[in-house]
Amino acid sequence: MTGEGIDYAHPDFRNADGSTRILQLWDQSIPGNPPANYNIGTVFTSEDINRALEADSVPRRLEIVPEVDLSGHGTHVAGIAAGNGRGSGGQYIGVAPEADLLVVKLAPGSARSFPRTSELMQGIDWVMRYGLEKQRPLAINLSFGNNYGDHEGNSLLERYMDDIANLGRTVIVVGSGNEGNTGRHTGGLLETGSRQSMPREIEFLVAPYEAGMNLQIWKSYGDQFDIGLRTPSGIMVGPISELQVKQTVTAGITSISVLYGEPTPYSISQEIYIALIPVRQYIEEGIWTLFIYPKVIRTGSYQLWLPVAGATNAGTEFLQPRVLTTLTIPSAAQRAITVGAYDSRTDSYAAFSGRGGEIGVQKPDITAPGVAITSSAPGGGYSTRSGTSMAAPFVTGGAALLMEWGILQGNDPFLYGEKVKAYLRRGARPLPGFMEYPNPQIGYGALCVADSIP
Repeated sequence: MTGEGIDYAHPDFRNADGSTRILQLWDQSIPGNPPANYNIGTVFTSEDINRALEADSVPRRLEIVPEVDLSGHGTHVAGIAAGNGRGSGGQYIGVAPEADLLVVKLAPGSARSFPRTSELMQGIDWVMRYGLEKQRPLAINLSFGNNYGDHEGNSLLERYMDDIANLGRTVIVVGSGNEGNTGRHTGGLLETGSRQSMPREIEFLVAPYEAGMNLQIWKSYGDQFDIGLRTPSGIMVGPISELQVKQTVTAGITSISVLYGEPTPYSISQEIYIALIPVRQYIEEGIWTLFIYPKVIRTGSYQLWLPVAGATNAGTEFLQPRVLTTLTIPSAAQRAITVGAYDSRTDSYAAFSGRGGEIGVQKPDITAPGVAITSSAPGGGYSTRSGTSMAAPFVTGGAALLMEWGILQGNDPFLYGEKVKAYLRRGARPLPGFMEYPNPQIGYGALCVADSIP
């Protein structure tokens, strides 16, 4: 899976005879011919793609298979995991260059919508069904992340991933995100006991020209507190007490909506969701202050997240951020292999790489090269990018090689799932400056597939 599509005509995804290495491509954004059991998008088979590749012009090719990777993200990720280097004369070769490919391009989401959880779940379900039907091992790459969840592995998407990981012979690999140094997370501890007189104040900066954003507070459902907000121009809103309905207040040029959530069948935590919506074009810029008014506090821990950096403008951040527990959703899924990033040129940790730490399961599991990685780009060329989106496919390709050695070559028919994770953890090599393993930054160390083979 790539999430953002793929340039299927790129030489790196074609065989020596020019035919495609892509078994099927599901573009959820193109209506017309969805796969069985689904209601969005169009599936293109290898036969469809080969007909398109044989077309005498690019416009004709796109008439047959109108798949375009506008961002280049999906093509780049796929090239790292499985590009064969034909477009570069063998210079830029992916980790598993002979692997067959299943590609999912997610349907686009709007700027104010919740993350594309249902589309991603359908994509995972589709490739899992394919693997089960064809009796083939799968290494699924998710270079995708957001901040919407409790970061303890309890989101609906992460619970689903943990469940479906038990089916077939599968490995699910997720990047830990690029929020390690963006200032989008903070948290704290309230004094336990009954009502307290002084509210807790948390400041965050809203950059100019924000067309809307949200703030999430996650806490124990057993704790009870009210919240308030002060706008940069000094308008006070609240205290807003817990009700079972959305509460909306207009403060100057910004509309503030607050919704107190409930625990779910898969989580004991409570979310307080705050949406800042422009009355006209943009929300008020400057320093906002969130107030927490404690009522009954039993555990006291609270965690806050702003949207990921890519969803808001540069400069929007907490004024006293925390660098731990900055991995993105769904990388907190327990059965996923969560991948952080390091700079392979200097053997140093990449500061942007999302970290585990304060809460939830031990993550990341491992780290891989994620700084200045050159890989396939739309149009047949190559580009250089950085991020855990680039680190994850190194591990996905490595997992595919391990499963090929174990399952396809008959050395270990049970080499999939948590067993692959265990082998990769043991085979990981240390990086300079880290004395304890696992740790919240690089997990068990840097990827080394050779040392991971038992």
